[in-house]
Amino acid sequence: MDILIIIGLIVAGILLFLVEIFVIPGISIAGIFAFLCLTYANYYAFANISASAGFVTLAASAIACIGTLILFMKSKTLDKMALTKDISSTIDHEAEKSVKVGDTGITVTRLALIGMADVNGHNVEVRSIDGFIDERTPIIVTRIIDGSILVEKHNKVNY
Repeated sequence: MDILIIIGLIVAGILLFLVEIFVIPGISIAGIFAFLCLTYANYYAFANISASAGFVTLAASAIACIGTLILFMKSKTLDKMALTKDISSTIDHEAEKSVKVGDTGITVTRLALIGMADVNGHNVEVRSIDGFIDERTPIIVTRIIDGSILVEKHNKVNY
């Protein structure tokens, strides 16, 4: 009966150890309970059977932990759990390509240095060179650098 208790504790400890390493990263409840199960299995063998049985249990639990870790890593289980999808989609930059320096528009969102604006009927992402610009404020495109549209407030003067 003592051997079944020790085997059960070692199996539970190894399962919790694998959960700790591969499912729940960091030090968590599974890792703490794995440590407690393995420690108590060794203590139980030393206290209730004999010192030689304790050393055998200690060696068996260490070999079992290392062996299952290696076996689990070599199996294809990790490949099945891993994310392997490549992202091949791209962002449509057609609206940004239609904007030219000197075009005017109106901000759709508040430009806290970056925001959205309606320029030539297209909603595009813009950067403010004037600082913060409130929404529904007229703007003018001053520069386009590496796909970034730089704008400033546009003071409409009617003559």
